[in-house]
Amino acid sequence: MGERERAPRRLPSRRGGNSRRGPKPAERSEALARRENSEALARRENSEALARRENSEALARRENSEALARRGNLHDLSAGGDVLDRVRDCARAALGEYDCHPDSSIELLNVSENATFLVTDPDNGPSVLRVHRLGYHTGDEIASELAWMDALRAEAGVRTPRVLAARDGRRVVTAAAAGPGKFSTGSRHCVRFEFLPGTEPSESAVDGVTHFAELGEITARMHEHAREWRRPGWFTRFHWDYPAAFGEQARWGRWQDGVGVGPAEREILGRLDEKLERRLAAYGTGPERYGLVHADTRLANLLVHDGAVSVIDFDDSGFSWYLYDLGTSVSFFEHDPMVPGLIDSWLTGYRARGRITAADQAEIWTFILFRRLLLVAWIGSHQAVDIAAELGAGYTRDSCDLAEWYLSTH
Repeated sequence: MGERERAPRRLPSRRGGNSRRGPKPAERSEALARRENSEALARRENSEALARRENSEALARRENSEALARRGNLHDLSAGGDVLDRVRDCARAALGEYDCHPDSSIELLNVSENATFLVTDPDNGPSVLRVHRLGYHTGDEIASELAWMDALRAEAGVRTPRVLAARDGRRVVTAAAAGPGKFSTGSRHCVRFEFLPGTEPSESAVDGVTHFAELGEITARMHEHAREWRRPGWFTRFHWDYPAAFGEQARWGRWQDGVGVGPAEREILGRLDEKLERRLAAYGTGPERYGLVHADTRLANLLVHDGAVSVIDFDDSGFSWYLYDLGTSVSFFEHDPMVPGLIDSWLTGYRARGRITAADQAEIWTFILFRRLLLVAWIGSHQAVDIAAELGAGYTRDSCDLAEWYLSTH
């Protein structure tokens, strides 16, 4: 047949036969639901995978922080996150080693080098529990601290808090709080002390003069005892010498990493560092100048109650120059105009029991600046501590002004 005679091509009907029908409304709804469920499942799996990765990274950071702290390179209590919650759990675990009432409670008092808790026991009254940072002291070093505190109280008339032993007689308890999964917070040393009543002496211009004379006299008694005391053979404490302060393994970190230390500050404080190293080397470490010291004799570590003065917080005690204790007495306000008068009062009190030579007196500001530069490093590495966060870059700036004065006069 020709083209004209060929039957016309039949097109598929829109309504039947070979036509392709769209999904019915119910089928469309089921398909949409399946797709939404699939997408929701994918989002959930992705979210869970992200959470697992974040938890793994947080765990790795925490383990790395605590490994560094155990090597003494990090103030782990400044690590942030849930560290203080875990330290609180550790305190509760340690309290279980003592004969305490089941309803005894703990309350965080302060965080500095360590965390200190007030323990309230319905049967035995208040006490203080110190939970140590990681990596700062060994058990033997802490036992040595406590031994000197006992000896000062018994032999030198210096009132110090008594240690409360655990149920089994231990004076240093080791405790740990379990963390998620395989992680634990690491074992921390803990010591429980009797609670001593009293308040910190005022640093006002009038009261400060009186209290600094008293502080000088108490410091002289501690130094006199340290020179004569026959330490136990196992006694061990660290040193506060130049390498410990500013060497490669600086105990509180590098001052160069302090808050607000830029190129200009680094230049000024670098010159101070060099000058301190030279003068300390010339001054020497003979037994009349260097020995066991408290190393943090601020008014904040005295308690006054009914005319009696107690000395607390021997955690930094170790071997250093005796004049270092004078340097620590004006910690954080070394640049204040009233400091020269307070130093005179301290010296008056010290001379009532001890001896200060002309050579010693010539280096007083060397030890004040030694401590000051140490605190620039401390503030940089202890940002979780209230006073460190409060002082910040302003302390570094004032340190530079004080350094310039020292460098031009010494």
